[in-house]
Amino acid sequence: MAEAITLSDYLNESLIFTQKRYSSNKELFAEVSAVALEKGYVREDFLERVEQREEMFPTGIQLEQFGVAIPHTDAECVYKEFVAVITNTEPVSFKSMEDLSQTVAADIVFVLGLNQAHAQLEMLQSLMGLLQNAEVLAQLLAAKTKEQLLTIIKNNYL
Repeated sequence: MAEAITLSDYLNESLIFTQKRYSSNKELFAEVSAVALEKGYVREDFLERVEQREEMFPTGIQLEQFGVAIPHTDAECVYKEFVAVITNTEPVSFKSMEDLSQTVAADIVFVLGLNQAHAQLEMLQSLMGLLQNAEVLAQLLAAKTKEQLLTIIKNNYL
């Protein structure tokens, strides 16, 4: 049986953005995509595809204390798998996954760059465990550096 996929396996310091401020989710996508492209993680069309998918299938999730979003796109855009983590000093607006007429003010965004279908489901399950832990989410939001954020995730999700 294959080993379970864990979030920390997919984290890379260059794709962790702490204490950021974006005017829109498009601006957030542009920065993540630019770094992912520069590092060789994604194809040229990653940005366009992630924006299109977010339009059609919104990923905002309103939790009790926080808003999160888990945007992702098609596997063929991704060369090397990753999960980008972005914490926002001011929430970024995403449409709600559950109700397209609602928006979610996302405090934390996880951009999934996965290139195998089964990995996407397993990663979503791994993330759901994290999202149900308000204490860990609060710690992530408070993290001032990439190193702090990585340590929090590794300590809670090995």
